[in-house]
Amino acid sequence: MTDVEKRFVAAGQLKEGNYVLIDDDVCQVREVEKSKPGKHGAAKTRITAISVFTDAKKTLLKPVDADVEVPIIKRGTAQVVAIVGNNISIMDTSSYEMFESAKPKEVPDLKNGDEVEYIRFGSKVRIVRKK
Repeated sequence: MTDVEKRFVAAGQLKEGNYVLIDDDVCQVREVEKSKPGKHGAAKTRITAISVFTDAKKTLLKPVDADVEVPIIKRGTAQVVAIVGNNISIMDTSSYEMFESAKPKEVPDLKNGDEVEYIRFGSKVRIVRKK
């Protein structure tokens, strides 16, 4: 991936709605469970998350004080340039960069010229909503 930015946060500090990298996939945290420390072990946290780009469910089990990678996601506004099959070409309205994105299920009625909001991490792009 190119121009990927991330930072490190203790696993115990994550909350629902935060983003986290699980297996190099950007995921949004849905649930955080913390267990108490045992007789010989540290407290653990179980993070259940949904992949932003593939909608797959993922879990992460780490000690509360262990570092996890948090992606820095870029957001922007773009215009739909072309729709070919299940792919949509969009152009950022401020930088004029072109991106390819899969057709989103949440925004079914897109057509050429529509303005959309998108999120981007590295080379992956997802259209979030129509403006």
